[in-house]
Amino acid sequence: MTTEATPIRLVQVGAGGMGQAWLRTIAAEPGAELVGLVDLNVTAAEQALAAHGLSGVVVGTSVAEVAAATGADAVVNVTVPVAHLPVNVEALASGLPVLCEKPAAPTVADALRQAAAAEAHGRLLMISQSRRYYAALDALRAEVRELGAIGSVVTEFYKAPHFGGFREEMDHVLLVDMAIHAFDAARYVTGADPVSVYCEEHNPPWSWFQADANAHAVFSFDDGSRFVFTGSWCAPGLETSWNGSWRISAERGSAAWDGGSHVSVETDALRERDIAPAAKEEIAGSLAEFLDALRTGAEPSGSARQNVRSLAMVEAAVRSAETGARVRIDEVLAEAHALAIATETDPDVRAVLERTA
Repeated sequence: MTTEATPIRLVQVGAGGMGQAWLRTIAAEPGAELVGLVDLNVTAAEQALAAHGLSGVVVGTSVAEVAAATGADAVVNVTVPVAHLPVNVEALASGLPVLCEKPAAPTVADALRQAAAAEAHGRLLMISQSRRYYAALDALRAEVRELGAIGSVVTEFYKAPHFGGFREEMDHVLLVDMAIHAFDAARYVTGADPVSVYCEEHNPPWSWFQADANAHAVFSFDDGSRFVFTGSWCAPGLETSWNGSWRISAERGSAAWDGGSHVSVETDALRERDIAPAAKEEIAGSLAEFLDALRTGAEPSGSARQNVRSLAMVEAAVRSAETGARVRIDEVLAEAHALAIATETDPDVRAVLERTA
């Protein structure tokens, strides 16, 4: 652990578009110091550093080599999802804790392998579910705690982005690339975990996405409540925020969040308020929790072990949309565990997987 006064020395992996957002965030965080940047394209990494006025940062293509050369304390992984497993395992095996961009991996099996690697090496692996970090979401969660048993949570997400590139060509684009934020936030707000899901997808005739850009999922949770996600990425007009629009119906009243600053609660009377943003929200909030966990040893809310169920919600919803059947989360997790054990080559990591299956 380090003291509050000592900045934690970070190596970032990935210098693409999201990587540059992380460069700005790390530079603005007094509790952290960027000492290394790793990317397969060294020129792109050097250009990214120059664009942000960052100097004295070691650039290379190997996480282990750059970390050793800089005396780094931890790694921030901002690579594409398919690279998360090898990058995280290399860092963990080098004795470095990791903060990794969501999703943990393209599959639940690979997410389980990473969580097991973190346990085997005794190092923290935290997944950055950055949309957990809003003062208004915290306020909504606190209000819901006072409303008694939850009946239903509904999230509406309607946006019309023209991304271009791979997103407009990928399968299950809304579920895979965006819905995990809402799925994870539903777990956070309710404190409950998913049991099963039924999901349908479709693509409106005007859609500019190659595959289905609309998704509608109903999850049953272990407290008996239902979480309903309904959304579209080709919905021009009356768009929601990027966090969606939320309504919670509970035993002693209802609560709503517009996805921005406004929270409404009605029990015996209607109370509405605008919540001022926290000092550190989105990825800045994620980074702050990671640094605090390194200093205190506390388990962060986004630890890889806890985050697996949010990713399992996505995989189950995709499976339901493909088969037209209700899918149980525990079946997805059981199959993923079996696959993780079968594909893991490190005996120490496999032992963790076999113990936790």
